[in-house]
Amino acid sequence: MLRPKTAEEIELLRWNGDLVSRTLAEVGKAVAPGVTTLELNNLAETFIRDHGAVPSFKGFEGFPAALCMSVNDVVVHGFPSDYVLKEGDIVSVDCGTFYKGYNGDSAYTFPVGEVDEETRRLLDVTKASLYKGIEAAVAGCRTGDIGHAVQSYAESFGFSVVRELEGHGIGREMHEAPGVPNYGRRGHGARLTDGMTICIEPMICAGGRGVYVARDKWAVHTADHKNAAHYELTVVVRKGKAEQLSTFDYIEKNSMIKF
Repeated sequence: MLRPKTAEEIELLRWNGDLVSRTLAEVGKAVAPGVTTLELNNLAETFIRDHGAVPSFKGFEGFPAALCMSVNDVVVHGFPSDYVLKEGDIVSVDCGTFYKGYNGDSAYTFPVGEVDEETRRLLDVTKASLYKGIEAAVAGCRTGDIGHAVQSYAESFGFSVVRELEGHGIGREMHEAPGVPNYGRRGHGARLTDGMTICIEPMICAGGRGVYVARDKWAVHTADHKNAAHYELTVVVRKGKAEQLSTFDYIEKNSMIKF
């Protein structure tokens, strides 16, 4: 059942959205060559718990960490590890929180030091495609309108869209209906209603759209091992314009963070 959230529920989702946004900024300040993804994970877990919430990813279906840390050709769901970030890498940081019965979820792909021109373009286009999707998250439209907006924008730059993974509703559960694909046709899919809360999260590949799951049964890699980028925001569907519950402002207005 695609139930709109009450005003009280939206405020709890907003609180979680703000915390995941601030957590991503804390991680962003520490992203640099020579840092391990496990160090970044531990920093985030401490920050989340210090603010009275718990990292919702940790233990979810057996996932072992507070963050998904996905480097270069890993699209999503990478494990934090002793991998040392190098100049020119990119790392997708996906963060979830749980506070007072509700969830927060957001992701950002950070460059590590300076990246090449094609990688820079991948990051910029993927993030822009997310905002195109948000523009389509209006009451009366459908999930296919969001997917079409993401897909048509990303593909116009020669990039490809992962089909096997998608965004989702969010509330008491981390993943609720409806599914929100990053591809589709206008006028198709679940109808969006005022007060519905969803996560839109383009996963865009520099090369082909084929992916495979690693032996750990979590990390999703591009089949051609070219880079992928991933950005995610939580929004409330509204009649005129979607309302963001998470934000990249803490990252992009902080001069200490490379983005």
